[in-house]
Amino acid sequence: MSIQEWFDKRKEAQIERRSTEVKVENINFPGLWTKCVHCGAQITNKDLEENLMVCPQCDYHFRIGARERIKQLFDENSFVEMFEKVLPVDPLDFTDTEPYKDRLKKAKEKTNLNDAVVTGVGKICGHEVATAVMDFDFMGGSMGSVVGEKVTKIMEEAVEKHIPMLAITSSGGARMQESALSLMQMAKTSCACAKMDEEKVLYVCLLTEPTFGGVTASFGTLGDIIIAEQGARIGFAGRRVIEQTIRQKLPSGFQTAEYLLKYGQIDIISQRKDLRENLSKIFDLHSISVQTED
Repeated sequence: MSIQEWFDKRKEAQIERRSTEVKVENINFPGLWTKCVHCGAQITNKDLEENLMVCPQCDYHFRIGARERIKQLFDENSFVEMFEKVLPVDPLDFTDTEPYKDRLKKAKEKTNLNDAVVTGVGKICGHEVATAVMDFDFMGGSMGSVVGEKVTKIMEEAVEKHIPMLAITSSGGARMQESALSLMQMAKTSCACAKMDEEKVLYVCLLTEPTFGGVTASFGTLGDIIIAEQGARIGFAGRRVIEQTIRQKLPSGFQTAEYLLKYGQIDIISQRKDLRENLSKIFDLHSISVQTED
């Protein structure tokens, strides 16, 4: 079977599966309620938003987009977006079950973003911080050439201004529609991290649900301090892939933030409501340290 035949067969299976899916809608109150995927509780959207998109029943942290994350963490009207004109292209004219250009168009319409990361400079409790915030809704937060370029450029901005760098990750890994070009971003961003280290620029990583693949294997876990949001899944390959490879059942809670903290792979687990305060404390301590050195 050729690669094209494999893709065609996969596309046929997807179309057949979608035709059998049953869509359940709340006819009486459309768009007013959200069902928690963890405990099954029915929560009004207003209550969920007021609770920072965290289930008030079981404390499950829903995924949120890059714009919402910026709104929650940064001082009001302090964030200035940068490098938004760096746009994705289709260098390989790639097609799997559909053309890559079509996937990009759909992702832009869905998220109102140009790619899977928003970069810029803002303030957290008065501290000026350079940041890269990933959005999983844009093609699974996959890292292609644009994500690698924007992350690298904002790290260079942090070095130039000598301000802390905060990377907020949410990704399924490298964007395979760009083939080797996406894999090159791992080395590119890692080199930028090394430059920050040489220049003694504080680099904080905030890992959110989910962070996997090439992002975990590069800039996502190279921070001076690594924070994970409560309940976030973090790893390289997925649980199912690992179990099929090693032919063993993995431990309960494997690849969760709590599991990684136990074995020293992250430094802090934070609830969403405490993130802003915890980040502020880290930047406060860093400011004191810099002043002491001076």
